[in-house]
Amino acid sequence: MRLGVNIDHVATIRQARGGDIPDPVTAAMLAELAGAHGIVCHLREDRRHIQDRDLRILRDMVTSHLNLEMAATNDLVRIAMGTRPDMCTLVPERREELTTEGGLDVEGQEGRLKEVVKELKSGGIVVSLFIDASLEQVKAAERVGAHVVELHTGRYCEAKGAGEALQELGKLEDMALAADKMGLRVSAGHGLNYRNVVPVASISQIEELNIGHSIVARAVLVGMESAVREMLNLIMTV
Repeated sequence: MRLGVNIDHVATIRQARGGDIPDPVTAAMLAELAGAHGIVCHLREDRRHIQDRDLRILRDMVTSHLNLEMAATNDLVRIAMGTRPDMCTLVPERREELTTEGGLDVEGQEGRLKEVVKELKSGGIVVSLFIDASLEQVKAAERVGAHVVELHTGRYCEAKGAGEALQELGKLEDMALAADKMGLRVSAGHGLNYRNVVPVASISQIEELNIGHSIVARAVLVGMESAVREMLNLIMTV
């Protein structure tokens, strides 16, 4: 199991005051020192946290694996092709949302996504699609040529009660298995924290978890290196 640490919310704190601290690049370096297998950042169309300059510096500094989350727009595809992260994860994006809500509707926009996936792959970039745990979306991801599907774990994390959580976990298990059988690599993320991560980390087909908010929130109290190590200890021992 690998851990990708999303450093967006370090930039959120910085943008709240409009200055240059805390530095998300420094946070990424500390996460790598603590053993993170990759760094994740989301360059939003409205630039609410990560900025273009952050992405350029991260590309120069990250030595593990840089995963750029982005909407499938012409502008962001151009930036990705110029920056060449190791991976691009295509996500839905709405200006009014606080954070990404729900997975990408791959089935509903196959034509456009097939073009974007093809262009990114031509630049040697691994392409992941952030999708709900739905067989239709997994099949569509395979059809458009993605290398990876990242299963949206939000419904599991927000479940009301143990029964609902087990039901959502079952969907994640089923779709991870289905994606694996189609030759897709599988990751997962959204809303995972120190209390709920172990059952998802126990799904054998999932090879990477991408976690941001809970690690950054913990890092405010104990420091980035300790926060990352604590999460690694949970997901690496299942």
